[in-house]
Amino acid sequence: MKKDTVLITGASSGIGREMARLVANEVKTLILVGRNSERLDEIKKELEGNKPELKVITEATDLSVHENCVALHDKYTDVNLLINNAGFGDFGEFDKTSLDKELLMIETNVAALHILTKLYLKDMVEKDSGHILNVASIAGFMPGPMMATYYATKSYVVRLSEAIRRELKQKKSKVGISILCPGPVATEFAKNANISFLFMGTDAKGVANYALKHLNRFYIVPKFYVKISRLFLRILPTVFVSKVVYWLQSKRK
Repeated sequence: MKKDTVLITGASSGIGREMARLVANEVKTLILVGRNSERLDEIKKELEGNKPELKVITEATDLSVHENCVALHDKYTDVNLLINNAGFGDFGEFDKTSLDKELLMIETNVAALHILTKLYLKDMVEKDSGHILNVASIAGFMPGPMMATYYATKSYVVRLSEAIRRELKQKKSKVGISILCPGPVATEFAKNANISFLFMGTDAKGVANYALKHLNRFYIVPKFYVKISRLFLRILPTVFVSKVVYWLQSKRK
């Protein structure tokens, strides 16, 4: 797949930042999107220092605002690979968590991804080339008591992407779509979500590297234990899964 121009959201930290570092050697233009302008400038300086011929463009913008998503697409229409990575979570019982934070989460995790996927998919289908990688989570395959809104947003990403994949297959399009479904990853996610993982999260660089090497797959699931977890999620009753998830979540801070 040609990757002349790559656009990555949530590129200022975590998986997005590691993907930027890894893909930099394969592209001509890299568009990095995030809220933190200082961090974006840092990664831009690093990448251009390592590869002077690389053009790195930074866009410090809030993708929870619909108009900003549309403006981003209108500004950069010729994208070969779109990586929808922006997102965050929150922890707590649904009747106690912040409604404002949850609505912001839905706008970022769901609406922004939906808008960018739709707009760039139209371009790619017209050209009959390109690829979209939507960052979901193993959480997208199960109910998530104590993190209900986050799990629901990732379920949306999974189901939307599955439907788009079928539509592309039916029209025999050369456009590709994938979903990245990792387990816990060692990023700032836990801090922002007010939780601690029960065990050490997977290295963000490892997840990013695995994802970019397996873009030919639809379900990209790093780590054997996560693959096994997904297998059990397909056969176990939802009621049982929700009990297990609740028990595990209750062990977190």
